[in-house]
Amino acid sequence: MARDQRPARDQRRGRSAQKPKKAQLPQGRVVRPEEFLPTTAREMRERGWEQCDFVYVCGDAYVDHPSFGMAIISRLLEAHGYRVGIIAQPDWRDPASIDVFGEPRLAFLVTGGNMDSMVNHYTVAKHRRSRDLYSPGGKMGLRPDHATVVYGNLIRRTYKRTPMVIGGIEASLRRLAHYDYWSNKLKRSILLDSGADLISYGMGEHAIVAIAEALDAGLDVGDLSFIPGTVYRSRTIEQCDRPVLLPTFEQMQADRREYARSFGMQYKQLNPFLGRPLVEEYPHGVYVIQNPPAEPLTTQEFDAVYELPYARAYHPSYEKAGGIPAFKEVQFSLTSNRGCLGECSFCALNFHQGRIIQSRSDDSLLAEAQALTQHPQFKGYIHDVGGPTANFRVPACQAQLSRGACAGRRCLSPEPCKHLTVTHKAYVRLLRKMRALPGVKKVFVRSGIRFDYALLDRDHTFIRELATHHVSGQLRLAPEHVCDEVLRVMGKPSNDVYQRFCKEFERVSREAGKEQYVVPYLMSSHPGSTLREAVRLAEFCRDMGYNPEQVQDFYPTPSTVSTCIYYTGLDPRTMEPVYCPTDPHEKAMQRALIQYRNPANRKLVKEALRKAHRTDLIGHGKKCLVRP
Repeated sequence: MARDQRPARDQRRGRSAQKPKKAQLPQGRVVRPEEFLPTTAREMRERGWEQCDFVYVCGDAYVDHPSFGMAIISRLLEAHGYRVGIIAQPDWRDPASIDVFGEPRLAFLVTGGNMDSMVNHYTVAKHRRSRDLYSPGGKMGLRPDHATVVYGNLIRRTYKRTPMVIGGIEASLRRLAHYDYWSNKLKRSILLDSGADLISYGMGEHAIVAIAEALDAGLDVGDLSFIPGTVYRSRTIEQCDRPVLLPTFEQMQADRREYARSFGMQYKQLNPFLGRPLVEEYPHGVYVIQNPPAEPLTTQEFDAVYELPYARAYHPSYEKAGGIPAFKEVQFSLTSNRGCLGECSFCALNFHQGRIIQSRSDDSLLAEAQALTQHPQFKGYIHDVGGPTANFRVPACQAQLSRGACAGRRCLSPEPCKHLTVTHKAYVRLLRKMRALPGVKKVFVRSGIRFDYALLDRDHTFIRELATHHVSGQLRLAPEHVCDEVLRVMGKPSNDVYQRFCKEFERVSREAGKEQYVVPYLMSSHPGSTLREAVRLAEFCRDMGYNPEQVQDFYPTPSTVSTCIYYTGLDPRTMEPVYCPTDPHEKAMQRALIQYRNPANRKLVKEALRKAHRTDLIGHGKKCLVRP
């Protein structure tokens, strides 16, 4: 993070360097506006600033908590001596809303927020959602569709040449040509549509500091072609070392197979140590070039990021509206790790956080937990200690730390790699320390856990401790499906692994004197699922007496393997054809089958059973799903 360079630069600017503080929380008091970064020109001037170095524009409300990317990046820049102003949820219909601080000295930083704005706004059926959990009071409509693009163009209306860097999940997963489900089109890189100069993709800490240092040193933003974890545009590729030439945008538009081929090539270059630059050509001699991913954070860097002086609250201006709903979900949770070696096909983590597990130290997490106990609203319950997958605390193997994750091999699927390190000792030790803290009544584990990984550990201490101390009645897991044909496409373990875990969890729960059960998350209409597999999933629900109130219909979000299959009909990893239900009516039938008990679904269920040649399930028998 180049911290050794900060004091010299601060001295050069006539500023005092401040060492990042340990995690602190408000104790019985209201968090004051001055504890946040400035959000108005008046607040900027009260700090004695004439100009911001960076202006951060975000589609989310301003929450200064490390579960929000805006808070991490802005506080990290502050820790390196930069002056950052925040424009949260500007009115995209008013150019003046982007001019709160005037022109920044170094750059505008733009993000759509913690979620892709289209996923935030629309259901899989493309119906408008009623609430935005990242807005004051959950109010919908405070950000535009495709927020990053809209904000970028709004900035360019006034500031034609000011450097602009886009980042966050929306920009990260749209960094190259991508299928856009909502328009049902292949879209070009968001870099071009937004008018930005750079994309900082992935989690962004290393990249944003490198960008800031380069701009502060006087380099032109057009010369920043060397920073890992970034995407830039160019008229030449001579500067690239051993570039991988992807199919051109025009080729992909003309032939979906070319898009599948391109996605497969990208998939193999997600390695921060051995990855090569990716080059995507557009008309008129424009190249969009993706540098290899930034290296993962070390434990010390990870700790430092989470120990920055966050206010750990939403901005007080939102209090009258009822606060920010998304903040309430994470206020008393702890992020212990990043990355996921699971590689579920429908998940974008591989393209965003990567497969290399990064973990915070026990000391850092315990210090944050201790601070939570001093919060006036803390009732003794830590809601979660986890990350993308809670029980991934160590890298898949030591080789990943120097050579990265294997390009042609997955760690867990279809079979576990023989080199996979399987251990829960560090996580169990952390949870034991956490629940022993004074003031802590219970520590929940609510992040997803990978049950196949848990079973691979011959020592089932983690499963016992999970059942005994960290669950209350129900453990929610995500087997997603029960048909191995679909599970293979998903990158999930076979159904018999899930069944074995359920039996083991219920057994150790009984030993602990508790009646606890596993509640599954299920997904309909995923690639690989025909009506036949959907019927088998319905039979599974029938046999276990499970009546799911909510079912996740497969949502084709940018930069996932499953979305590529949805658009092309090909698995980009193998280029083999995969059946995918894309017709809205068939998707409705598959979803209705899982919720066959709902009277509103009766007509769809009967139609689906007839088409699947399973009319034996229409009748009055115990095994029947619907009556004639």
